[in-house]
Amino acid sequence: MARTNKTKYALLGMLSIAPMSGYDIKKVTEFSIGNFWSENYGHIYPMLKKMADEGLAKKRIEAGEGRPSRHVYEITEKGREELRQWLMQPMEKSPVRNEMLLRVFFGTHAPIEQTITMIQEHREAHARRLETYAWIAAGVDDKQKGDLSREMVFMGLTLDFGRRMGQEIIRWCDDTLEKLHKMQETQGGS
Repeated sequence: MARTNKTKYALLGMLSIAPMSGYDIKKVTEFSIGNFWSENYGHIYPMLKKMADEGLAKKRIEAGEGRPSRHVYEITEKGREELRQWLMQPMEKSPVRNEMLLRVFFGTHAPIEQTITMIQEHREAHARRLETYAWIAAGVDDKQKGDLSREMVFMGLTLDFGRRMGQEIIRWCDDTLEKLHKMQETQGGS
């Protein structure tokens, strides 16, 4: 069975928040769904055109003074229905591909120092991501004080997932580093 291109649904979801240009979508996704879903301009612009052709979004051109015109897309009712229908479907199984874990699995063929460095870098990256989540959470918490809308609740749920996953990954890194350091001491480093 062919896999469904999820870019369309990510873009429909973003447009359900507000009308946006392809550039706007890319920027908004960086601090929202970009924490768990990535899209690039090479996917965004062709899909926006296709969605407009299919009647899932409509495009308007906003003339800019001293800058190029913006192509702003807005979700249509047909697009909202397509998004709702996709949300009702069972999820397709996503392949798991984690290069860091692949390297750990075969780590016996590399110096322990190399694996330790890789895990430390992985831990630091997730610690930085947790700082970003805390920054996002502060903004979400401020909005939720006066707005317990469904949209804010669901956005908060994905943020909570990211925070919890990050905390567990850091915990795993700490445990793994402790084991690798003990191994290094016992086996002399390689």
